[in-house]
Amino acid sequence: MRLAGPLRVVVVVCLVGLTWFLAHMLLGGENSFVVVRHLFHGSHEVTTVAPKPRKYKCGLSAPCPAKHLAFRLTSGAANVIGPKMCLEDKILVSSVKNNVGRGLNVALVNGVTGELLEVKSFDMWAGDIADLLKFLRPLHEGTLVFIASFDDPASKLNDEARRLLEELGSTAAKELGFRDSWVFVGAKGIESKSPFEQRMKNSKSTNKYEGWPESLEMDGCVPLRVSQES
Repeated sequence: MRLAGPLRVVVVVCLVGLTWFLAHMLLGGENSFVVVRHLFHGSHEVTTVAPKPRKYKCGLSAPCPAKHLAFRLTSGAANVIGPKMCLEDKILVSSVKNNVGRGLNVALVNGVTGELLEVKSFDMWAGDIADLLKFLRPLHEGTLVFIASFDDPASKLNDEARRLLEELGSTAAKELGFRDSWVFVGAKGIESKSPFEQRMKNSKSTNKYEGWPESLEMDGCVPLRVSQES
């Protein structure tokens, strides 16, 4: 009879410990089950969980070199989801920022400092092509130009507009058509064709959406120019 009290305490302590152990095992995730398995199998190996891959600016899988700008462009999806532009981990254009428009969404960036200069959209279905021409003609040498399409990027394009886009390094501007998906990064005064361009042609046989091709996503590292004053 004298042992009843201490024995009851031992039983309660054991129950509490067992309850904690089971709760930790069930709620502690995969690592807890790994520990239990090793206890039962007598393994002395240490199991490590692989670290999650690190994400860099704008979600890139690797960091950009020095004197380069990290970017990610996403074209619009049909006429529903607007395009998105990220530069150095800063969102320049997105539906959340409420600064997207049908047609061509364009961001101008200082090619020496990486400073954002201007963001504007041009309606290529019902807008005036003169607005785009006035925007592109006076660009300063070295200005970086980021473009993402939304809905229809090409119906209003004329020969001069296509030529100005080609002078920025585009190879797709000449053939860009009704409701094509397009993302592009170029520069005023570029000496060769830009390596940063993707186009998905509007085609009934391959369109992901009814009447529109799939959205495009492109990322990379754009080199900054050396200042002429340095």
